Amino acid sequence: MARETGDLMTPKPQEKTPQEDMFRNRLDVMLDHAHPLYVLAGQIDWSSFERAYGALYSEHGRPGIATRLMVGLHYLKHTYNESDESVVARFVENPYWQYFCGLTHFTHRLPIDPTTMTRWRKRIGADGMKKLLGETIATAMRRQDLAPHECSKVNVDTTVQEKAIAHPTDARLYQKARLSLVRLAKARGLKLRQSYARLGKESLRKQGGYAHAKQFKRARRETRRLRTFLGRVMRDIERQCAQPDEKLATALSVARRIHAQKRDDKGKVYSVHAAEVECISKGKAHKRYEFGCKASVVSTSRGNWVLASDALHGNPYDGHTLAAALASAQAASGIEAVQAFVDKGYRGAAKDVPGVEMYVSGTRRLPKALRKRLKRRQAIEPIIGHMKHDHRMDRNFLRGEVGDAINAILAACGFNMAKLVRAAALLARLFWLGYLFEFDRREERSLDQALAVA
Repeated sequence: MARETGDLMTPKPQEKTPQEDMFRNRLDVMLDHAHPLYVLAGQIDWSSFERAYGALYSEHGRPGIATRLMVGLHYLKHTYNESDESVVARFVENPYWQYFCGLTHFTHRLPIDPTTMTRWRKRIGADGMKKLLGETIATAMRRQDLAPHECSKVNVDTTVQEKAIAHPTDARLYQKARLSLVRLAKARGLKLRQSYARLGKESLRKQGGYAHAKQFKRARRETRRLRTFLGRVMRDIERQCAQPDEKLATALSVARRIHAQKRDDKGKVYSVHAAEVECISKGKAHKRYEFGCKASVVSTSRGNWVLASDALHGNPYDGHTLAAALASAQAASGIEAVQAFVDKGYRGAAKDVPGVEMYVSGTRRLPKALRKRLKRRQAIEPIIGHMKHDHRMDRNFLRGEVGDAINAILAACGFNMAKLVRAAALLARLFWLGYLFEFDRREERSLDQALAVA
């Protein structure tokens, strides 16, 4: 787990006491005990998070925010596809969310500033976030929604987790890199010979207009002008600041790479604020290239529970990621995979996972049971679709490679939490229907007795 030095004490556990408040009603009295979030609040092992994250805090300083509150907010954020700002705002309006996060009485104030969630993720790190995914799987097992033996037969696939960047063009990159350098130089008191604020904006506008009109020679001329402006600002800063600080040195490094890269180069920079972004082609007809990082997803063959979701940088071959994906699934569920069902992109990876039976799509002459499970490999595709469109994996707004890893894990947590919510809601409906059925039978019996007496 990542450890951040800071003056935060270990958060105190939230203890629910039966003591009443004269002016406020307790949430457990106000709420419907059959509501899915109310049910799950009592089934998740919240104390395990306090034990796991206690070592990441100091023994001195001001008390930290309650761990259950932070974990609950991240569960709710990715279950209901909210941002840091919106999940905190909706928290004030929803008493079930407040009870789920450990509050005893209803509150009308924001529990935290939304930026606290960013700092908490930075403190916990990607390894610590895997605890959230593991607890969703453990809760499903305790509820008997997921049988332990189901975790030994898994489907594995990869996808692209796109980053929140604009479509990269050379002209836009030159302009953005120059603006970033000018902003940092002004903040440090450097007096530039020329910032090219007006000329750069006008040149970018002309470049876009010429490209739209298919006047590519003129568009290339404006692109060269933007590149020249970037080079002049970059050299001006280097002359004035021989020993730049870390932030300015990083911006200069990114600007040099953008200024020097050519069309067919490898390892290009596609975004100024997210230099780790990679260009990945998955052969999609509607989207030739995607900008982000590859992500590996492991789900159960039966039940469709996500056991692992890892961000992978460097655009590795799918087969080379299988061993790490199965290891992550085993760490989350505690059960070793016996059979793995994959697509043709994993051909040749069997030697990397000894002891695991690997079956590739299109394999023939298999027993009927294995053929049935191999057909169910395709069930991982809609899982990935839901993780992207419903649980914030389609456009990652978290910063850096660590942010990529955290967002992939939390998207899996949101998917599993949504399944738990639906399972709890279904159980409540079945219980209520069964109660109504018994009530009708009692009414019918009493009617028969009355007719017999008459």
